Amino acid sequence: MKPKVMIIRAAGTNCDIETQHAFELAGANVERTYIDDVQQINLLDYQIIALPGGFTYGDDIAAGKIHANEIKHRYRDKFMKFIEKENLIIGICNGFQVLVKCGILPGIDGYFEEQKVSLVANDSERFEDRWIYLRVQGERSVFTGNSKDIIILPVAHSEGKFVAKDDTVLEKVKGLTVFTYVNERGEEAQYPLNPNGSTLGIAGIADSTGRILGLMPHPERHVSYIQHPTRRNQGENGEGDGLFIFKNAVNYFKS
Repeated sequence: MKPKVMIIRAAGTNCDIETQHAFELAGANVERTYIDDVQQINLLDYQIIALPGGFTYGDDIAAGKIHANEIKHRYRDKFMKFIEKENLIIGICNGFQVLVKCGILPGIDGYFEEQKVSLVANDSERFEDRWIYLRVQGERSVFTGNSKDIIILPVAHSEGKFVAKDDTVLEKVKGLTVFTYVNERGEEAQYPLNPNGSTLGIAGIADSTGRILGLMPHPERHVSYIQHPTRRNQGENGEGDGLFIFKNAVNYFKS
């Protein structure tokens, strides 16, 4: 059977259709649901939850903060049961911001913990919309197994700078880092290839189980090689560099 994916959207979400397309290409059954309707839904009927990109609630207060509070205070029990069943969660861009601000990621001391990391305003103090290179630590997440070392994905955000509460937290997060901004040769990147000034170039992290992943770049915008302006990194059957993330999630349940 095809695994079922629930894409949860809110006012201001704008990448839900692209995320649905990516999961469907990967072989999943996908539904998009507004956050208020989650109250009537049994999340355990699904195997994957996706929190897509956008600007939920206009990024009032801070990017993803209101949506994070909704999940933390209205749906904590539902999400905990979903996580305890060893299901998968992915947060992309705004979805990553939501996962860190409700305390699901990095999950160092448990889920819905006190917030220990954040994604704050880019050093450039502007919206950054560009293609970047990422080094992938594929063994650290279910979503990234058998990845190429370096992939190319687009970013589009104003608040993507990864920061940690203190050095102790940062040291623990190092072992959870899945994606790092690099240059074309895989070396440490400076602006603009590190588009936001993230600490240690961190672009995405997982929890310790590898089943919950958050990243600022947009894999759903590079599922076909023709989506790249120079048609670079054509994969098998014309796949783009982002599709493997969704295929890994689907294959996790098929296997």
